[in-house]
Amino acid sequence: MNDQQDPLRRRNPIGAHVPVAARGLVGTGLAYAERIGAEAVQVFVANPRGWATPVGNPAHDRAFREECARRDLPAYVHAPYLINFGSDSAATRERSAESLRHSLVRGRAIGARGVVVHTGSAVGAGRRAEAMGQVRADVLPLLDQVEADGLPPLLLEPTAGQGESLCSRIEDLAEYADALDFHPALGVCLDTCHVFAAGHDLAVAGGVARALDLLERSFGPGRLKLIHANDSKDVVGARKDRHANIGDGRIGAEPFAELFRHPATAGVPLILETPDRSAAPGFGHAEDVVTLKLLRGEAP
Repeated sequence: MNDQQDPLRRRNPIGAHVPVAARGLVGTGLAYAERIGAEAVQVFVANPRGWATPVGNPAHDRAFREECARRDLPAYVHAPYLINFGSDSAATRERSAESLRHSLVRGRAIGARGVVVHTGSAVGAGRRAEAMGQVRADVLPLLDQVEADGLPPLLLEPTAGQGESLCSRIEDLAEYADALDFHPALGVCLDTCHVFAAGHDLAVAGGVARALDLLERSFGPGRLKLIHANDSKDVVGARKDRHANIGDGRIGAEPFAELFRHPATAGVPLILETPDRSAAPGFGHAEDVVTLKLLRGEAP
């Protein structure tokens, strides 16, 4: 059977965050995806650690969009890490809005199915309520623009819980989504390392099912649109965002098989953000793709 007709692939495409430097989205990004056996991709469309908003190349965008469609390869954009609508700096919030808008517009240009953004933190103690008000004021207009202009959905990614995180525990998503009126253009990107670091023990029997059940109670069914599949170098509840290769960390491999079995993950792609294990680019990703495909096939 052609892998594009494989029901396991249709249920959970497995891929990775791919580089796009040097020869661009197609020449670098899709070539890398093919080399590691990816069935889905995630890319940056700007420097992830800067505020620049580079203009894309329409011909390259079209080629990437068409090639992803030809290969049945779902694509996602990860917005820059600096974005933080909970900041006490008006300049940072303005830049955050500009940067996220850029990722959304560029995401539409390349045919992305969603744009992932970290949920941010309240800079300064005792500012949580104020910070959540800022999230509402700054992000709701962007969500309305998503609907009006046909931009990709915004996928909230809870963090590992460092500092004054606005959303790290799964139940925090209820407050965050409520601040945004549970907008229909909102979805969730769940990072397994972040969830584990925030205190949800995925490594114990039934831990994944409990976490996913809680997600559906907190945000509602059908909101989970993407999973960042990462093991964790640190223990549960450490609040440290340190990714490990699948099966080499504190979560272990078996919980990922449990993840494939849960109804909430039906149709949801998995994107690896794990480290390489040698100097050869893609070595760690290629092995992790194989590991997840084996676990996917073994899941009843």
